[in-house]
Amino acid sequence: MQNAALRLLKYLFLGSLRGLLISGAIIAVVLLTAGRVEKTGDRLQIALPMLALGCAAANGEGVEYGLRYLVMFGLAHGTKGALGDTSINQRPHGGTGGMPSAHTSTAVLGTSRLVSDCLAGNALAQSVAILGAGLVGGSRIVVGAHDLWQVLAGVVLGLGCDRLARRGSRLRRWIAKFLGRA
Repeated sequence: MQNAALRLLKYLFLGSLRGLLISGAIIAVVLLTAGRVEKTGDRLQIALPMLALGCAAANGEGVEYGLRYLVMFGLAHGTKGALGDTSINQRPHGGTGGMPSAHTSTAVLGTSRLVSDCLAGNALAQSVAILGAGLVGGSRIVVGAHDLWQVLAGVVLGLGCDRLARRGSRLRRWIAKFLGRA
């Protein structure tokens, strides 16, 4: 049963139709939310990292991706808590917990993985994924949940958590050397 599930994942996320599958899923989310901006952002911030998880699992990197997600989630919500009532943490519609936009960081983390691994060489599908992440950030601004700087901080956090310390990266080699595992 496990082998069948892995074969299905590899077919869906590594096969020749992966760009169509992933683009179709993102477009379906947008269409099914019927122009309700907040709902579009809410749904895409779940769909993008879930699609990336499928891709990572098909590549045998599901656990590593899951750990990156947990680090990003912890950093996003830890920062919100640490900043408390400071002005940078104020949401445009009122309240605290605005810095950074966790919706945006989640969407960008998933999109970064999709664009670099699953959709490499498929410019159209990469564009759909990037636009999806942009919709998430834009939706947070439009509904007054975050300002531009909070959304941009979410972008930086999502990209950082996905790109830093990847296999083959300088940071990962430096960490291994520092820990004596080089």
